Amino acid sequence: MVRGARRALSPGGSQAGTGGAGRVPDECRTRAGHGCGPTSAGGPTAYVGGVRIAVCPGSFDPLTLGHVDVVRRAATLVDEVVVGVARNSSKTALLSPERRVALAREVFADDPRVRVEQVDGLLADFVREVGAVAVVKGLRGGADFDAEAPMALMNRHLSGVETVFVVGDPALAHVASSLVKDVARFGGRIDDLVPPAVVPAVRDALAAVAGRAAGAGTGRDDHAPAHDPGEDHR
Repeated sequence: MVRGARRALSPGGSQAGTGGAGRVPDECRTRAGHGCGPTSAGGPTAYVGGVRIAVCPGSFDPLTLGHVDVVRRAATLVDEVVVGVARNSSKTALLSPERRVALAREVFADDPRVRVEQVDGLLADFVREVGAVAVVKGLRGGADFDAEAPMALMNRHLSGVETVFVVGDPALAHVASSLVKDVARFGGRIDDLVPPAVVPAVRDALAAVAGRAAGAGTGRDDHAPAHDPGEDHR
């Protein structure tokens, strides 16, 4: 989880007074709702109607086919899924948060049930802000559950929102972002592990890292600013 502070909305995103005496008008219970759609005050969008939202959080460095599978399946359980792209302070990221958000938006551009936002603070605060009723996480096996259970309990303690676990597709059980980066780093194919848009972004970012390391080793470009060449593929 990451640190920060955010304005809180109710977990369901409802606001008293909508439709009179706290009643939500029937037309507001759909995403299309005749002007009763999303509201935003400079942050992630929250709906004022009865739309049920779930958050699928992660660092997505990079986004894999396993992530895509979980997000699309989560979208069958609620009205909308918000993919929350987080900064993970315990990991050294290959792709910048902005690049990861851009890639995820490109991948899910064809699915109106999914939107992508950056998480800059605590996940619990983000969940309240977007008015989510649940957090959805994918599990590849027992080790994933052992790692996720304490975080699910802490998020419930902080926000009151439950975490729903979706068992990942067995065909993708071996796919993890860290392994994708390792395979790509040594020249292996990752085309069948990540969405097409992600392949050049990963390869270009790894080439940039290798170039900076080589420059540092020869004493050149020691102070050159880090650049994510994947930005060229927007």
